[in-house]
Amino acid sequence: MKRLLVCGSNGLVGQRLALQFGHTTDYEVLHTSHHRNFNLDRELFDYTQLDITNRSDVKSLVTSYRPDIIINAAAISSVDICEQQRDAAWRVNVNGIEHLTVASRLIGAKVIHLSTDYVFDGKNGPYQEADRVNPVNYYGKTKLAGENALLAGGVPHAILRVILLFGTGVNLKNNYATWVISSLRAGTTIRCATDQVCNPTYVGSVAAAVLNVIEHDARGIYHVCDADRLSRYEFAVKIARAFALDVSLIHKTTSAELGQGAPRPLSTGFDTGKACREFGFTPLSIDAGLEALSRDLHFVTRN
Repeated sequence: MKRLLVCGSNGLVGQRLALQFGHTTDYEVLHTSHHRNFNLDRELFDYTQLDITNRSDVKSLVTSYRPDIIINAAAISSVDICEQQRDAAWRVNVNGIEHLTVASRLIGAKVIHLSTDYVFDGKNGPYQEADRVNPVNYYGKTKLAGENALLAGGVPHAILRVILLFGTGVNLKNNYATWVISSLRAGTTIRCATDQVCNPTYVGSVAAAVLNVIEHDARGIYHVCDADRLSRYEFAVKIARAFALDVSLIHKTTSAELGQGAPRPLSTGFDTGKACREFGFTPLSIDAGLEALSRDLHFVTRN
């Protein structure tokens, strides 16, 4: 039985991984995050607090628990917060994976690390894994530096770059999809960019990809996203229609007019062919992803 250590378990991907692994007896899993308590504590998952920015704590836990695989879903992922709080962003997004890599080397563990489309500049999307990286904001720079730290670490690894994740969970901040839903349900007008184009990705697709990477022992860099490439505006309209909300509250705008705190790569998206070939990744349509989100929201509300 493989032993897994998951970092960032209170986040969107981390919670989804916990629920996914909770339905199988093939793995022994220890979930961690920097919080004292697990948001899914009612599920009775094994959990302990771990701050990946603390090198000695990481070494102590990894060498005592001795996982076969470390999954790093921990990150400061807010683009504007990373721009404003650069030291904190570097500690989590770069130093954190450095510490996990060093500790994994001590015990011979593999590392699965989540990265982002924001390592690209958005001028030539959709991208393949070997395309030139060139981040345009500090978040992207930290995620690229984290990738490089793992690549230089000399440990077995898989890096999954993902895009605009959406889903739900317990005590989570809004992602793009849930922000659109909550805003429109409140009758609030929102402005959505027509010039930011990517492949919005349901969190369950990423969790399934992580499981497939484990089962196929896939190694290297992989692009993982769902099938449909849309602008933020088009995605918002899809969300509104899927949830029977007022599309007229969604107004078109541009990135320049939004005046966001950090620049965004405008045109990303991925070619997922490598992931499909090497570990059987199956991208969902945007409609299927939103149907899954509707089920998830119903489940969270009911419980």
